[in-house]
Amino acid sequence: MKNAALQRCFPVLALMLLLTGCSVNPVTGERQLSLIGESQELAMGAEQYRPTQQTQGGQFYIDPELTLYVSEVGQKLARVSDRPNLPYEFVVLNSSVPNAWALPGGKIAINRGLLTELEDEAQLASVLGHEIVHAAASHSIQRMQQGMLISAGVAGLGFALTDNEWAGLIMGGAALGAQLALAQYSQGDELESDHYGILYMKKAGYDPQAAVELQEIFYELSKGRDSGFVDGLFATHPPSAKRVRENTEQVKKIGGGGYRGADVYKQKTATLRKLQPAYDAHDQAMKLASDGDMSAALKKVNEAISLLPREAMFYSLRGRIYQEQDKQDKAQADFDKAVSMYPEMFVYRLHSGLTALQLNNLDKARENLTRANEVVPTSIAFLRLGDIAVKDNNRNKAIAYYSQAAESSGAVAEEARRKLATLTQ
Repeated sequence: MKNAALQRCFPVLALMLLLTGCSVNPVTGERQLSLIGESQELAMGAEQYRPTQQTQGGQFYIDPELTLYVSEVGQKLARVSDRPNLPYEFVVLNSSVPNAWALPGGKIAINRGLLTELEDEAQLASVLGHEIVHAAASHSIQRMQQGMLISAGVAGLGFALTDNEWAGLIMGGAALGAQLALAQYSQGDELESDHYGILYMKKAGYDPQAAVELQEIFYELSKGRDSGFVDGLFATHPPSAKRVRENTEQVKKIGGGGYRGADVYKQKTATLRKLQPAYDAHDQAMKLASDGDMSAALKKVNEAISLLPREAMFYSLRGRIYQEQDKQDKAQADFDKAVSMYPEMFVYRLHSGLTALQLNNLDKARENLTRANEVVPTSIAFLRLGDIAVKDNNRNKAIAYYSQAAESSGAVAEEARRKLATLTQ
């Protein structure tokens, strides 16, 4: 298999006239195409970790102890991995979509929506071990290299926000990070991550049977097409009967038994489970708003706020509902509340800035749109910063902002091009 991989490598290099070579995968020991060096790999993960988190809901700041727990479990597995010296980081994201992902360099995230589906620490170790392999084996780098061979300029693509159409397109590094985190893995990558992830579990003292159980559950859910998993984990990590069979055979060979940690896991996720009704109400409100029933959505998001008044995400959704009802002052108050609770979250500042511009508060709009773009640049923010620059009679700034917005696609780009043409004719 090593020779076959090597034979595949050189014709591709000759065809693309790329001055590079093959390297040995530190996990599998196989030869593979290597266009991106380790230093670039680490820099890419570090640069894209924060913006990619934010495009997927942001950090679950309500329960910081939960993130510490997940990180402790993840680091146990990372220490026994084939690349223990990677700068591994683990974070819990504030999303109900059941999913987990890894960026280059060991930057790993798991959604609270997946944590509520797990039963014990060993199952958590199975998920994290699987993602550690994706990072250690450079699966996302390999996928990126394959994309580079097909089409250059991956980082220039836009990536739509996942919640709905109310915000602009994400551009630049955030687009690339989201593509690497959320693109579907091949069956080969999944089987590889299952195999070595189970070995990492065993080395770290966990019962590898938990990995088999988890795959069995996911496979049954995929057949029933559970909507949450279809949107999340199944979209990026497709389950299969083959994965269940191979995992089962592997555990038979290496032997089961080990730590399960059901009681500890129940204790560590108690706050998350206690707060679940509030997030259920928010998700129902989001669905109602997307369906156009703003009155019902408002009632439901108010229910969420009453259950958990310190969650910024709830105020942001209510602000967007107020916008749809043309209640701009109320919307501004809610966006400001969200910003005060989670000032680093780009989308809260984005909505605050857009609303402030509608209310002709240019200073506030400029500050929030600029701060939002520092974390995740969006075409809609560049467009409206251009509008503010026009109001300020700053033609050069307006041209610069409109030019950046024009690089995206859709209605925002078309508007930017029209305004750019007016300024430059």
